[in-house]
Amino acid sequence: MTDTFADGTPRRKLIVGSVGGPFGVRGWVKVISHADPRENIFNYTPWLLKIGREWKSVELEDGRVQGKGLVAKLPDVDDCDQAATLANVQIAIYEDQLPELPEDEFYWRDLIGLEVVNQDGVNFGKVKKLIETGANDVLEVHGERERLLPYIDQVIQKVDLAARRIDVDWDADF
Repeated sequence: MTDTFADGTPRRKLIVGSVGGPFGVRGWVKVISHADPRENIFNYTPWLLKIGREWKSVELEDGRVQGKGLVAKLPDVDDCDQAATLANVQIAIYEDQLPELPEDEFYWRDLIGLEVVNQDGVNFGKVKKLIETGANDVLEVHGERERLLPYIDQVIQKVDLAARRIDVDWDADF
């Protein structure tokens, strides 16, 4: 498994989930997914499993929705005892395995750490995290105080990843 591109540039890993524990007696494991939708975790192959201090590349044999959860079959894991040894193991992929997004869409991870500035030039601070509310996503911005800004077209004016900045239409007193 190579962790660099041909030019020597490092390949970044992204944690996309973890193994929850065994499922059944034939080596299947429960999967906890951070993908959205959660079953998208099965679209990425290979998976990188952090076993001890090492990352091991594995090709997924099979994966599916099972009731309210997800389950997967991994190579060379043929019984529940072997599956149990993988409980709580992190699942990662390489960042370059993610699909390209349209020009006006962004992965949440790309927005974390960006400066947020309003139309009057007031710097609100940096995006600490995003919150999924159901109605719309919300930027949690930390600066001189914490602000919660809805991630909607009326508020988000421009996202400039190169400049590490988000321009917003939001009153500084709100």
